[in-house]
Amino acid sequence: MIIRRLILAFLTLLAVVNIFDSLNRSFSEPQIQSRLELYQTNLVLRVSDFHIDESNQNFSQSIEGIIGENPYGNAVKQYQKAKKEAELARDNFQNQIESLSVADNKDDNLQAISDTQINQKSLQIQQLKNQNTELENFIDEIDLKTGILLATEEKTEKALTLWQKLLNRVEDGEDAYYQTALVLNNLWQNQPKVTSDAQSTIKNNLDGWFRDRALAKLYEVQDDTSSLSLLENQQQEAANNAIIKLSMISGIPIIGGFTGVILVIFLVAQLFIKQENSILAINSNKAWETPWNWEITWQVLIVGFFFVGQFILPLLLGITGLNPGDSSLRIKALYVLFTYILMATGGIIVLYLSVKSFLPLPETWFKLKLKSNWFVWGFGGYLVAIPAVLFISLINQQIWQGQGGSNPLLYLALQAQDKVALTIFFITASIAAPVFEEIMFRGFLLPSLTRYLSVSTSIMISGLLFAIAHLSLSEVLPLATLGIILGIVYTRSRNLLAPMLLHSLWNSGTLLSLFVLGSGS
Repeated sequence: MIIRRLILAFLTLLAVVNIFDSLNRSFSEPQIQSRLELYQTNLVLRVSDFHIDESNQNFSQSIEGIIGENPYGNAVKQYQKAKKEAELARDNFQNQIESLSVADNKDDNLQAISDTQINQKSLQIQQLKNQNTELENFIDEIDLKTGILLATEEKTEKALTLWQKLLNRVEDGEDAYYQTALVLNNLWQNQPKVTSDAQSTIKNNLDGWFRDRALAKLYEVQDDTSSLSLLENQQQEAANNAIIKLSMISGIPIIGGFTGVILVIFLVAQLFIKQENSILAINSNKAWETPWNWEITWQVLIVGFFFVGQFILPLLLGITGLNPGDSSLRIKALYVLFTYILMATGGIIVLYLSVKSFLPLPETWFKLKLKSNWFVWGFGGYLVAIPAVLFISLINQQIWQGQGGSNPLLYLALQAQDKVALTIFFITASIAAPVFEEIMFRGFLLPSLTRYLSVSTSIMISGLLFAIAHLSLSEVLPLATLGIILGIVYTRSRNLLAPMLLHSLWNSGTLLSLFVLGSGS
């Protein structure tokens, strides 16, 4: 018994150190939110190209409501904000690289340092350099696009100054951003210049509204009316598609959020009036009959979730040499699904072995009952989660200012325009994750805590641990909010299908938004 507790204590220490290290590293990483806001900004710019029939005033007002009074000025502000956040993240990466490089030089003088430690540190430095390069490219891309926005606003001098700074900074004639900045700089001069590769450079290195705006300027300079007319028709079609896309990604949050607010008001009012007879009071103080003590709970959480996911799985993958770094998106998607299933399998095995001696469990444990009101609880919880998590996310953005990291799966899903890759991501995020995480955090952890704590406190603690387990500082508050709502849904419904449905709907909505935003503007 003492030896097992000592081992658990040691594993807990390792898990806690790794968690803090991961959270600390995520502190200097940019959030995906900045990228998503730019994708949405690009859709708004697309809509701004829509030719409105003046006879249809209602539709005209709807379009103006979408794009705002000054879409170009608003887009410039959004891109400048994204640039500041990217520069901050880049500076943080550079500081980390310098710190690790200094430590690496010191380690070279210590014979006790193992080759494995040296290799791990070298790999970490290389990863940071790769991330730093990505941010440098992202900043260059922002400057290119901000210049086009400024030129569209007829602030040509500011645009030319911005492009010239990029040219001076890059100083590499083979660099795609340098070549594009040079083409744009030539096009918007008082006496425009057109190089032979101008059109191909614009088409290859710019996208969406920015590509078409640069091509329009090129055709104007060349006095190519036929190409300009064809481009305008393409812009109108793209604007139509952008309206549909914006409606899709805005419709769920707006309609769902409004319905969720009404539902919250109703539930709170009913709780105040009916008190213990209200919907929210159902099972609110009813703890589970837990046959094991805190040590089993501790063991499953540390060994079954954190240790398997943070140490055992990476070790196995390191031994096998599996690394999809330069592979296609489909291979990366399969890798994510495969590793998640391995982690989930390991966690479930640890859970089973830990509670095996207590079988059969009381019937309220891990209850999956199809013939009940689980769908109502799950869908209702989803509606409540939309405004609640959105509100917390707005506060969260002010706290982290674009830093704090994000789930790597979100970046991959944003690129997933391949239906096969998207389907694999859907299986991972909307089926595998809800099943495994709800079994661990709501099915096991939350009820186990009720042996020693109140139901409300157990909901909050399990929700916080659920958020921390995702290892991104910027996601702790929103995911803790979601975790608390998942806990409320489970304790009231006493059916794991309810939080699984809520969790699946939430992840599916996120994936849908990423797919629509990533499908081009």
